[in-house]
Formats: sequence, C-alpha cells, structure tokens
Amino acid sequence: MKKITFLLLMVSALATAQKSVLDQKINAVIKGKKATVGVSVLDFETPFKYSKNGDKKLPLLSVFKFHLACAVLDQADKGKLSIDQKILLKKSDLLENTWSPLREKYPNGDVELSLGEIITYTVAQSDNNTCDFLLRMIGGPQTVQRYMDSKGVKDLQIKYTEDDMHKDWKTQYGNESSTNSTVEVLKKFYDGKLLSKKSTDLLMQIMLGTTTGTNKIVEQLPKGTPVAHKTGSSGKPDNKLTVAENDMGIITLPNGKHYAIAVFVSNSTETEKVNIRMVSDISKIVWDNFNK
Repeated sequence: MKKITFLLLMVSALATAQKSVLDQKINAVIKGKKATVGVSVLDFETPFKYSKNGDKKLPLLSVFKFHLACAVLDQADKGKLSIDQKILLKKSDLLENTWSPLREKYPNGDVELSLGEIITYTVAQSDNNTCDFLLRMIGGPQTVQRYMDSKGVKDLQIKYTEDDMHKDWKTQYGNESSTNSTVEVLKKFYDGKLLSKKSTDLLMQIMLGTTTGTNKIVEQLPKGTPVAHKTGSSGKPDNKLTVAENDMGIITLPNGKHYAIAVFVSNSTETEKVNIRMVSDISKIVWDNFNK
C-alpha cells in the first residue's frame, strides 16, 4: 500500500512539474503582448490538462463552424438529412465580399453539391457562404446552440451568422466560448458522444484536410503529423484591433495517443504576424511537452 501511495505521489509531482514548465514557456511567449490569450490542453489518454485563461469566454470566429458541422451531422444521424443528398446552390446564395472558395470556383452559382461536400467547404476551407447556407437549412444559430446545450457543452454561445458578423463586426463577439469548453467538446466528439461513428469519422477526415491556418497550430509540428483542426480569424475590422486569431484541434502523437489544444488570441493590437506566431509557438511548446 505504501509503495502504491508513493508511486501516486511521484506521478502527481511529475505532472505538477510538467505543468509548471509548460506554464513558464507559454508565459514567455505571451509576455508583453497587447492581447488576451486563452490556451487549453487536454490529454485524451491520461488525466493531464492545462489551461491559461481557460475559463474566459473569447470570440470564436470561424471555429464555430465545427459546432455547426456537428449540429448538421446530428440531423443526418437522425435521418432528417442525408450526407449524399444533392443540394442546389444558387448565385443568390453566394454573397460577394466574404471568404468563399466555392464562389471563387463557381461565380455564377447554380451548382449541385452533396451535403457532405457543403460541410467540407464549410469546415476544411472555412467558406462563409456555405456556412450560412447550412445555418439556414437547419434553422439558424439557435439550432446549433440548442444541440450543443443538449450535449452538456458549457460556456458556449452561438448567436450570429457569418453575414451578421460582416454587416456589423462587433457581433463577432456574440459567438463565443472558453478554450476549456473547446477542448472538452473535442474530447466528447472524439469519444463518440456527439455523433454516430460514421459522422464522427467523416468530420475527423474533413478536419484533417483543413487548408486554412497552416501557419497556426500545424506550422511547427513535424511534417505529416495528423492534425484535425478548425481555425478562425477576424483580421482587423477597424484597422486597429484583431477580434480573434484562433485555432483548435485534435493532434495525434507519434505513439498513437491524442490531445486536444485550443489557442485563442483575442482583442489584440499586435500585428497579424505576431498573433499567428503566438498560436504557432504555443502549439510547438505543447507538442514538445508531450514528446519529451
């Protein structure tokens, strides 16, 4: 019994030391920066977790497209929608002056895509037009909120569409979450507590194929590291303030184990380069911490 107690104490002491070193290194990255930085890390196979400002509710920006995709796939799981169903997107669905790879490819609209393809555009390429199309399809942001509430997700608010946020940039603060909530919902997702296995596997594959934000949590990790992530970025809507520069995701370690990480940089008057580098550097520090 004494031996077991001693071993438990040793494990606890090592975990505390690990967190302390991690905290010191992350503090060094954000020291002196004119920004609020939220960081949360959750090991999927051990009790290890870390957070810095992890309970602060911060703007999500396009990170909320992950929550939206889950709500849409839940309706597919319930038979209300089908991943393979063909949907016509008209020119009127493709608003100008917003990020939309789909509009760039099909400027005149009138294109038929499967629901699965629309979700892929929304998540992997962060398309704002397909995002709002999905929101209209399921009944608006409130449907996403109700779904996440039903799954016990805390510290999350989804109120606005992408079009809302483009018409009035201050509404970008209305879709918010803490980084602690973000890594917890990623764990629920990974554990199959949000969606069916088929839908979970599909969304994981889509997130692994994310093409946005390659200079964020992915940038300094070894080439080929599986990172299923979703980014979010506001730019500087008033030419001074960055509302958010975000990335979150599930990272697979060389030993096959996993952790979730969320790094949200908010209310920053630093340059875009500095904001993005903070996300990248923090991700590398966390990776190194797991690969000692």
